[in-house]
Amino acid sequence: MRIHPLACLAFSALALHTAPTTAQTPTAPAPRACPSEVPAGATCYTGEDGLGGFYWIALPAQWKPGSGVLVMHAHGGPADTGPAKPERSQEDLKRWAVTVKAGYAWAGASYRRGGFGVSMAAEDTERLRRHFVAHFGPPRRTILHGQSYGGSVAAKGAELYATASGPGGTVKGPYDGVLLTSGMLGGGTSTYNFRIDLRVVYQYVCKNHPMPDEPQYPLWQGLPMDAKLTRAELANRVDECTGVRKPAAQRTEQQRANLANIVNVIRIPERSLIAHLNWATWLFRDLTQLRLGNRNPFTTAGVQYRGSTDDAALNAGVLRYTADPAAVAELAKDSDPTGRIHMPVLSLHAINDPTAFVELESSYRDTLERAGTGHLLVQNFSDESEHSYLSDPQYPALFTALLNWIDKNDKPTPQKVAALCKGYEAAYGDTCKLLPDYRSPPIASRVAPRPVP
Repeated sequence: MRIHPLACLAFSALALHTAPTTAQTPTAPAPRACPSEVPAGATCYTGEDGLGGFYWIALPAQWKPGSGVLVMHAHGGPADTGPAKPERSQEDLKRWAVTVKAGYAWAGASYRRGGFGVSMAAEDTERLRRHFVAHFGPPRRTILHGQSYGGSVAAKGAELYATASGPGGTVKGPYDGVLLTSGMLGGGTSTYNFRIDLRVVYQYVCKNHPMPDEPQYPLWQGLPMDAKLTRAELANRVDECTGVRKPAAQRTEQQRANLANIVNVIRIPERSLIAHLNWATWLFRDLTQLRLGNRNPFTTAGVQYRGSTDDAALNAGVLRYTADPAAVAELAKDSDPTGRIHMPVLSLHAINDPTAFVELESSYRDTLERAGTGHLLVQNFSDESEHSYLSDPQYPALFTALLNWIDKNDKPTPQKVAALCKGYEAAYGDTCKLLPDYRSPPIASRVAPRPVP
């Protein structure tokens, strides 16, 4: 007997050792004053999702389900690894108020907890969509928007809910199209490889995370569960070794050399070094110890690191780890895209994104092409150096292009999106920075390849 996939949401797939949760009925949307960033005339609502998470909903003035478009937002992170916080979805609404300004309803979930869990987050997003429909009615179109880590969530959600089992057999799923912005699109088994590389290279150079007199542990664990290290203390250690928080002229010669060796090998900008080490510490602890049962999904054995002042010594001295195949398989099942989609997908990525490398777009493109669905993907790139939010008019241009593709079968090109964007500059008060002729390089040109098993 076939089970409708949405029926499983109430019980939640126990991906990556998620603790069993008894689902309660989500609370009805309660009216709330909209944040000041949301356009005047909109109405906002909040509630709890019945699994420990929270949500915000915003409806533009005059929005009606029969003619309106709903944008389901999958947020980034997962920087926070503890319980869900109501502020999370409110902050997302403030950042993405441009969606409401463009005339679309917006709904965003905090997810039921912090920490890693891509399929879980996709389930929570879909759970909120159903809750929205129950209270406000089915919209004319529903777009799934994923930002950063949420790009991975949306890419997975597009596959999990591409189709559903209905009375007459398999029917179209709940989403009409997908927008992926600044996405972590390589899947968990490859997206975070550069961060385990960062841990081993940083430790080779600085030898202070952990300190020699602290308990030693395999760096893929991120940090022992009982460790008392704080983010402020880690930042002090990084600064002591590299001077990264000081002006370049105030760094010692040794600090300059240490910093250059780290960022040249890992190929990250100086300004993101501490942030990436934070993720490679606390997120890794959550992922490997709480979600994967203290199993290692990362390999550094056989990886050849290049870009330091002495690559031979570096490769001889860095710590080497071999991934547990069972951990890799579980992580892949939870977070790796397969390319099995049945709807249009647009993406946007800054070419100098300091957090999610633009080369991750190539990984996703290759995945879809191998699956025979590459024709459903149109990628767009911008001449920017930010991650969390890009130029305002680019987002309504992407939504318009995606809806034209869905409604009129008018598949966009990057050139069409760029032209649409120019038309939004005056209304949104910013400049389009799209590069319609750009194509992202392969991920292997940025991150040291793993040896083939």
